[in-house]
Amino acid sequence: MSDKRVYFFGNGKAEGSAKMKQLLGGKGANLHEMSSIGVPVPPGFTITTETCREFFENDNTYPAGLEKEVMEHLERLEKLMGKKLGDAKDPLLVSVRSGAAESLPGMMDTVLNLGMNDDAVKGLANVSGNERFAWDAYRRFIQMFSDVVKGTSIEPYEHALEAAKKAKGVEEDTDLDTSDLAKLTEEYKTIYQKATGEPFPQDPVKQMWDATSAVFGSWNNPKAVTYRRINDIKGLIGTAVNIVSMVYGNLGDDSGTGVCFSRDPSTGEKVFYGEYLMNAQGEDVVAGIRTPKTLSTLADQSPEIYQQLEDVRAKLEAHYQDMQDMEFTIQQGSLYILQTRNGKRTGAAAIKVAVDMVDEGVIDEEKAVTRVTPQQLDQVFHPMIDPLSKKKNKAIAKGLNASPGSAAGQIVFTADDAEEWVKDGKKVLLVRRETSPEDIGGMHAAEGILTSTGGMTSHAAVVARGMGTPCVAGCKAVEVSNKVMTVEGKQYKEGDFITIDGSTGEVFSGEMPVIEPKVSAELDRFLSWTDKVRATAKRPGLTDQKFGIRTNADTPHDTKVARDYGAEGIGLCRTEHMFFEEDKIRSFREMIVAEDKSAREKALAKLLPLQQKDFEGIFKAMDGFPVTVRLLDPPLHEFVPQEEAQIKELAKLGGITVDQLKAKIDSLHELNPMLGHRGCRLGITYPEIYDMQVEAIMKAAAAVAKAGGTVYPEVMIPLVGTYQELKILRDNADEVARRVISESGQKVEYKIGTMIEIPRAALTADEVAEHADFFSFGTNDLTQMAFGYSRDDVGSFLPQYVEDGILEYDPFAVLDQEGVGQLVKMGTEKGRSTKKDLKVGICGEHGGEPKSVEFCYRTGLNYVSCSPFRVPIARLAAAQAVLKNR
Repeated sequence: MSDKRVYFFGNGKAEGSAKMKQLLGGKGANLHEMSSIGVPVPPGFTITTETCREFFENDNTYPAGLEKEVMEHLERLEKLMGKKLGDAKDPLLVSVRSGAAESLPGMMDTVLNLGMNDDAVKGLANVSGNERFAWDAYRRFIQMFSDVVKGTSIEPYEHALEAAKKAKGVEEDTDLDTSDLAKLTEEYKTIYQKATGEPFPQDPVKQMWDATSAVFGSWNNPKAVTYRRINDIKGLIGTAVNIVSMVYGNLGDDSGTGVCFSRDPSTGEKVFYGEYLMNAQGEDVVAGIRTPKTLSTLADQSPEIYQQLEDVRAKLEAHYQDMQDMEFTIQQGSLYILQTRNGKRTGAAAIKVAVDMVDEGVIDEEKAVTRVTPQQLDQVFHPMIDPLSKKKNKAIAKGLNASPGSAAGQIVFTADDAEEWVKDGKKVLLVRRETSPEDIGGMHAAEGILTSTGGMTSHAAVVARGMGTPCVAGCKAVEVSNKVMTVEGKQYKEGDFITIDGSTGEVFSGEMPVIEPKVSAELDRFLSWTDKVRATAKRPGLTDQKFGIRTNADTPHDTKVARDYGAEGIGLCRTEHMFFEEDKIRSFREMIVAEDKSAREKALAKLLPLQQKDFEGIFKAMDGFPVTVRLLDPPLHEFVPQEEAQIKELAKLGGITVDQLKAKIDSLHELNPMLGHRGCRLGITYPEIYDMQVEAIMKAAAAVAKAGGTVYPEVMIPLVGTYQELKILRDNADEVARRVISESGQKVEYKIGTMIEIPRAALTADEVAEHADFFSFGTNDLTQMAFGYSRDDVGSFLPQYVEDGILEYDPFAVLDQEGVGQLVKMGTEKGRSTKKDLKVGICGEHGGEPKSVEFCYRTGLNYVSCSPFRVPIARLAAAQAVLKNR
């Protein structure tokens, strides 16, 4: 570790660079980088993230030598600026800002105007020639210092401000004059002393150290911790602190502040996009206190400044080769850039920016594949309001289309309520005047967000876009007060349903139906690049290098959806789902209650043509690609009726009394059915069930082949724990398959394999592989059995396990690589020790989860299989795994 803890930037030079993001944080590293490449940034210095780590390790105490190093850099800054911190004649004022290696927008703390005191306010008034501005800066600083550093409520300050405006008979802060603000400042000092028990500090150096401690401390505040958890940000050691000379956007009508993006963060269009306010400071824009103006207005109002900003935009985007999110301040006609970072964007925007930058020659296709996260891609498939319903329903209000997608739910007015209602299984929409960083938990829980104030760069808009949550912001027609939303006189109370369209900004009364979006040609093009990258996979020891993406589908409709999304086969077709259909359940129940094999075969004969028809539809929809059909897996008690009327009907059909049937049903129930009479155990005890299913599969394959289709059926035997089970059932299946092929006269290539979902099967995979053409890891059950968790009951403790750090992730959502993953790895290696080219895949829910997909790639699996709507995410995750592991 370097002894250097503080890095200086300014006047076109810098001690750091963008490559030092882990040490200087994203904000700090980019300030250094911009200074080096000639972008106008206010000078300052950065205290490293490593210092933050030391601060926490030393019980919130600074490491030895830091004070001396910081004071040396402060003197250097004062010399460069020609000002002294807190000076009575010409004071240097600074901002103290956070900045982690990963962006946490609005989650940590900032202090502006630091250095203000009773002397500095006079000096600032003198050198600026604007006494009103000086007092405005002082009163803002007192409130921010009280809030951020001392943790007191800001409500007394806001009440005092409102009282001052009311006494003056004005509505805007800007209508208060110098005398008003001076009196207000004195009142703020009184509020501060009452809240903290001490006078407002006049020593600017003490202010700086107190603020630095507060910013370091904000790394572990609840909202920052929640944001990191929600966005799966791990491995960071803390935040840097940037102490930067202040520039002022509230010096008059020739000054202003704003936020801009080098491209539209909602759509990805190559248009300069942003908002600003004249005679304002930065928090006025993001807090939604005043309604900002668009950048096009700045072009008319101050064409010279706009052109400078346009030049900076072009320079930064070319330098970083990505869309930039910039904060700027105009101080008396001079432009300063306070921050740049790769801009948060919607999924649709991420794809468009990536595709456009390839077309512009800025990046290549492989780089484009890394520019879209699986989470962003998932956003593209968010539902939209049914257009027919939209035609029949008029919007009750319209705001800004802050984050795309549609959402319907019950109104709640607080973040806490949102979280509580969702725990009760309700879908909610969070309705607020404006959100704040403290609302992060509720914003994440809500289906969508509606605010009555704020712009496209307000907190609600930025955070919602990052989360992929639909949001309508700045909806002026919506009034929010005392847990009531009023629109044009009509009241909507907590629990009422509304629907929002974050793509258009529209708000509708009631719960409207939504439909899934269609895949665009642009998205198809992007996904084709992911397939190109997958085709370059090179993994030592594998004959077949391809890393395929299959789907879990049980119907022709699901199969077609998956094919449209790029699935290259079916990795899991669950036959039991078919039995619940009305035309099959009766016969299947008749088979269950049958007294002997002959009666069971009679009932199964009724099911055979129905199952065959199902398989034919799936084979046709997946023409030319393999289809893995899992034979019956669940225990039989899941299929028997529970309602009295159904029991009577089944008893009559089976020719037995109701009491006899009830006794039969009771006999099927087990104390632990997931470990009971299910899967291959059913095939051993009732071989006629599996024989019927194999016959239906092969007859369907032969029929489709005869009609000119290309079919690759794969029969998967579930829940095998010993090779003896598989040997018996494979021999039976082979016998049936050969008979059907012989009778049909069609040539059908088929495979018979097994699902590895019992730990013993993984441990003895070398023996199991002797009788298998393929393995497919059923990681849902494998996880359940490896951990000893019932996946139906883990909700009572698993969330706390994740929260307390006992488990890094929910193992049913993200594959446990250290435990369950080792069983997958061992099973694969042992299986291939017997059969070198054994095909191995995964068909649990983990098949569409990006971290799990990468693990499967590294472990040498041939494919992953996931639900149809996760196929595109799996394609992207697989391509990114190939690039990451080259």
